[in-house]
Amino acid sequence: MAPSGPDTPPPAEAGGSGNDWRIIGLIGTGHFLSHFYMLCLAPLFPMWRAEFGVSYTWLALSVALMGVVTAALQTPVGFLVDRQGARGYLVGGTLVMALSISAMAFAPNYWVILLLAVLSGIGNSVIHPADYAILAGSINKSRMGRAFAMHTLTGNLGFAAAPPAIAVLALWIGWREALLLVGLLGVPVVGAILWQSRILADQPKPRGGKPGQDGAGVLMSRPMLLFFVFFLLSSMAGSAIQAFAIPVMNQLWGLPLALGSTLLTGYFTGNIFGVLVGGWFADRSRRHGTFVVSLTLVAMALILVLGLVPLPGFGAIGVALLAGLALGASRTPRDVMVKDAAPPGQIGKVFGFISAGLPLGGALTPAFGMVMDAGRPDLVLPLAAGLLGLSLLCMGGARGAARAPRAPSPAPAE
Repeated sequence: MAPSGPDTPPPAEAGGSGNDWRIIGLIGTGHFLSHFYMLCLAPLFPMWRAEFGVSYTWLALSVALMGVVTAALQTPVGFLVDRQGARGYLVGGTLVMALSISAMAFAPNYWVILLLAVLSGIGNSVIHPADYAILAGSINKSRMGRAFAMHTLTGNLGFAAAPPAIAVLALWIGWREALLLVGLLGVPVVGAILWQSRILADQPKPRGGKPGQDGAGVLMSRPMLLFFVFFLLSSMAGSAIQAFAIPVMNQLWGLPLALGSTLLTGYFTGNIFGVLVGGWFADRSRRHGTFVVSLTLVAMALILVLGLVPLPGFGAIGVALLAGLALGASRTPRDVMVKDAAPPGQIGKVFGFISAGLPLGGALTPAFGMVMDAGRPDLVLPLAAGLLGLSLLCMGGARGAARAPRAPSPAPAE
């Protein structure tokens, strides 16, 4: 993954050249593939179990390794992106990620698949820090919110598309051919990024910046640590809803499993449309914090209604859709707040570090399984709402701490 050269085009040229939607399309396509590859292995577990004779525990290790490696390397890669430029890392990372998936088609045993899952995770770790650094340097500020929203949306679509697409392809042409095909889809994406690289500008660098500003101290500062916990807690709450909404609604209110699945689909649908609403708002107002707080409080109230009030099936589906809409709409202003709080020239490491809280939050979801196993499904949704409330406290503290250095210092005592 070779870094790009220092002669990146200036952000003003890229941001004002009318190329914004082409840039968003390029970055979004790579982000779609990143999320697609993260979920393209699990549908193959039954076939792998039959062919390689390994347990489901070992099969799950392939997905876990890819996720852990991605999350662990995002921050180190973010340092490299900030120091050496994002475009070369984006090209190299996308290529490694895609070819590793394709190479699984030729795996003689399961150990090779695990090795290739690690390699794919290494490539995947580049995506978030490089994407955000390029968007910050290439997109006109008046469209930054919509750019971030489309970035989030393409990732969500990748997650949604992977399981059915891989399952259908594997049944149609075989699992090896399916992985070879979807992996090779990354090659034209890399070619398009290389072909259009002149319109992809790196983030603006500070003038006369001090070397010390590039250290780990930025990430260990109070604002960034609080933003990290904010992302982690909100991810944990969202993952709990996604994983346990169906059994919770079934055990609490006797909601049939089919209606429970429709409820979860409604939540996802609201989330997707909410992301677009949040991007539109983020470009038209600077009151991002107020917007995030208001919508998160609405989502908390709706989640509590689902967990505490018996509703008819379609009423519960409507409430879940509105909760997903509110949470989805809060995501883009949240990301813009992080960008605004990042010191100049440090967006790669900041987003690499903070976005690692998302998979970590998802990894903590089994804690809610313990609540279910203890026979307390009534506590799952209130606990998820409580985590969202705690996340808001972290966000408020992060915004306050980020603004503190810009506040005028008090005069020394006489």
